[in-house]
Amino acid sequence: MNDIKDVCDFIKKCGVYYLATVENDQPRNRPFGTINLFEGKLYIQTGKVKEVSKQIQKNPKVEICCCAGPEWLRLAGELVRDDRLEAKEDMLNNYPDLKNMYSATDDNTEVLYFKNATATLSSFGGAPQVVKF
Repeated sequence: MNDIKDVCDFIKKCGVYYLATVENDQPRNRPFGTINLFEGKLYIQTGKVKEVSKQIQKNPKVEICCCAGPEWLRLAGELVRDDRLEAKEDMLNNYPDLKNMYSATDDNTEVLYFKNATATLSSFGGAPQVVKF
């Protein structure tokens, strides 16, 4: 794993990842499936009406965890909302099934990108690989 594209590819290979947020003093974890590279940044998608969105806006520090075979990835960083139409359209074009629930022009669709991120790919057989972006 050498760069942000490798991180994105690994998460896509997993299919489902788990996003952890914080609500007051309680950790919250839920499955997600959207991951997208746009303009050199790694994005996720959710709805602004969801509790996860409210938790991220209050405390943008999150962590993703996912597994593929004998390897697992943890991605820690801060999420930043991107309200640009282009970023929303790119996400929805890469995940067309979402168009049944979201639109790039609605007031609910939210795309967020990682900043100050550290991805750590681990396995039982070798040293962890780390990518920062």
